[in-house]
Amino acid sequence: SGRTVALTFGKSPDIAKARTVLVKPIDDEMPLRYQEWVERNRQRVDSLSGGRLGYVHIPNMGFDGLSEFVKRYYAQIGKEGLVIDVRYNGGGFVSQMIIERLRRVLGGMDAPRNAAPETYPKAVFTGSLVCLINQYSASDGDIFPYMFRQYGMGPLVGRRTWGGVVGIRGYSTLVDGGYITRPEFGNYGKEGRWEIENEGVSPDYEVDNLPEDVIAGRDPQLEKGVELLLEKLKTTRNDLPPRPEPPVR
Repeated sequence: SGRTVALTFGKSPDIAKARTVLVKPIDDEMPLRYQEWVERNRQRVDSLSGGRLGYVHIPNMGFDGLSEFVKRYYAQIGKEGLVIDVRYNGGGFVSQMIIERLRRVLGGMDAPRNAAPETYPKAVFTGSLVCLINQYSASDGDIFPYMFRQYGMGPLVGRRTWGGVVGIRGYSTLVDGGYITRPEFGNYGKEGRWEIENEGVSPDYEVDNLPEDVIAGRDPQLEKGVELLLEKLKTTRNDLPPRPEPPVR
């Protein structure tokens, strides 16, 4: 990987009729497969909704997750609804930042003289939300849907999350090369009870993606999320206020 390789292609064994292409192989194709999966999901949501809904997948609550959120959320902030997908989320520590941005409330508008009006605060999403979860949503990926529900941001769709949120810090090494971690960070709710650990977060709509669905190219969890958003949009409008006529002096 990382070195230029010459590949020779031909329709027959005759090397004189073949062509040579220079390529630089990579050592891991998973990032490409991931991006293809996300883009396919986005296109599916766009197709099912006639362009009204957007799609954002957050792979973890760390650097990669923030990067994916910034790249996709702000580009689709003008949609009427968003499918927020935290399936397979590996956890981390930035769920607070993402929840905060999704919960921004429109306070008013700013009208530049020669430009389109902007929201105050900036980057406010005024549409409807749904969150997809599964049994591989873990750690801060558990906490995110829990808080999504606590704030009444929208329904949860999929399978119950993994249920492991007690965080660790530091390692005590052992003579055989192993190590021991210490549980240090737990979560409890407003009622003063420990939450999520060993239980996970249950969806409002339990939907399983069976192997035959995946093989057939379907995603019932994603389809249910789109269905719920489109149904809500029949009775909910989140248009930005129109720009008034200039004041008369």
